[in-house]
Amino acid sequence: MTDQPFSKLDLQSELLEALDMLGYEYMTPIQAASLPPLLAGDDLIAQARTGSGKTAAFGLGLLQNLEVHRSDVQALVLCPTRELADQVAKALRALARALPNVKILTLCGGIPIGPQLASLAHGAHILVGTPGRVDDHLRKGSLTLDSVSQLVLDEADRMLDMGFRETLERILAQLPKHRQTLLFSATFPEDIEALSAAIQRQPRRITVDAPAAHEAILQLAFTVERPDKYDAIIALLQHYRPESALLFCNTKRDCDALAAHLNAEGFSALALHGDLEQRQRDQVLVRFANRSVNLLVATDVASRGLDVAGLDAVICVDPTPDAEIHLHRIGRTGRAGESGLALSLFTPQEIHRRQRIEAYQGSSLAEGPPEALESTFRANALKQYAPMVTLDIDGGRKHKLRPGDVVGALTRDGALTQEQIGKIDVFDTATYVAVHNKVAKQALRQIQEGRIKGKRFRARLLR
Repeated sequence: MTDQPFSKLDLQSELLEALDMLGYEYMTPIQAASLPPLLAGDDLIAQARTGSGKTAAFGLGLLQNLEVHRSDVQALVLCPTRELADQVAKALRALARALPNVKILTLCGGIPIGPQLASLAHGAHILVGTPGRVDDHLRKGSLTLDSVSQLVLDEADRMLDMGFRETLERILAQLPKHRQTLLFSATFPEDIEALSAAIQRQPRRITVDAPAAHEAILQLAFTVERPDKYDAIIALLQHYRPESALLFCNTKRDCDALAAHLNAEGFSALALHGDLEQRQRDQVLVRFANRSVNLLVATDVASRGLDVAGLDAVICVDPTPDAEIHLHRIGRTGRAGESGLALSLFTPQEIHRRQRIEAYQGSSLAEGPPEALESTFRANALKQYAPMVTLDIDGGRKHKLRPGDVVGALTRDGALTQEQIGKIDVFDTATYVAVHNKVAKQALRQIQEGRIKGKRFRARLLR
C-alpha cells in the first residue's frame, strides 16, 4: 500500500463512493503507478502479480470512460481462465455498484452458450471473457466489437502459454484500430514483448514487482533425492503444520499422483490442472478457498487467478525452470501484511534451477533445517485443520438464489447457527456452502427436506 489516496485522482464521484464502500482509501503500488497514465488514455504494458490490485487499476479506467447511455460493448477484458474471468467480473461489479445501469457480462467456456446469447441480445457495456468463448461468439455473429474503445489482456503471458495466440489474433482483427490497449502480465518473456509491439501504440511500461524476494515470506530450500520427495513433503507438512498450503508440480500427472498420496496418508488434498471439467474446477477452488480442504496440488497454468486469503504456505515440489514463475508462485502467501512460508525442494540434479532463482531475485535461498525432514508426527493429527465440509446445492443465480436465502434455510427452526456456516459461493446453476463438520449431515437434511424461497433443491456433501 502507498500513502497516495484514490481521492487525488480525477475520478467520478460514484467511483470514489464505491471505493469508500469497499474500504479502499489508499492505492497499491501498481494502482498508483498505472492509474494516472491509464486515465490519460495511454496504452500500458504493466508487470503485476495476482493480488497486487491490478484489477481495480484497469477497472477504474474502464468505468471512468464508460458511456452508460449507450448499450453497445465499449470495453473488453480477456483472461486465460474462467476462474480469473469470474474474479475480474466480480471486482468490476463491486466498483460499479454506485453507477446506475452498468451491465457487465461474462463470456466463458465450460458452460452452455445459449444463456450467453440471450444476455448479449439485451446489450452489455463491458465484456469479461476467455479467448475461446469470445471467439465462438464472433464466429456465430452474436457479438460485434466495433465500438470497443478499451481492451485489457489480463495475465497475457498465461494466455500465450495456453496456446491462445491464434485465437487472440482473430479477436484483435475484429477490434477498432484506434483504442486503448492495456496489457497486464506477471512475466515478460519475448513473446509478450512481441505481442505488445504488434497491438499497442507507444505504451507506457510499468514494473512494480521488481525481481526481488518477498520480504514477508520466509523462503527455505531443501535438497532431497527424487525418490524421497513424497516422504519429504509429508515431513514438512507435519513439521510446519500449515492450515492451508498450495503445492506446485510441473505436470498434471504429478499433481494427481501427489494428491492421491497425500489423501492416502490422512491429509485432505485436491488436484487442480487443465484436464478437469469446469464444474470440477469450480468445486476444487471453492473447497480450498472455504477451508473444506487444506491442501491444493496445482500446475502453474491452472493456478493462475487463484487468490486465497490467508494462505499459510507454498511448497514448490518441482522447481520451475523459469525464475520469474518462482516469484509468482511464492507470492501467493504472505499477503496483506501477514507473514508467509515458501518451501522449495531440489534434487541434486536441479541445483542449477535453484541457482537461477537466487540470481534472479538477488538473494540466496536459506537452507531449511534438517530436523524439518525428520518429523515423526502422524498425518492424522492434521485432520483438525480442515474443519469445514462443502454443501453443493443444485441451484444458483439462474434460480434467483442469494446467500441470505441459503442462510435462512440452514438456520430455520434453529437447526444451525450463523457461526456454523462459512463462505457461500453462488454460481449460475450451483451454490456451494461451507458448514462445520459436526453439523454437515444436519445441514444437508435442512436443504433436502426443506425449501428455499418456496422451492425444493437437490443437495450433496462434497468429500
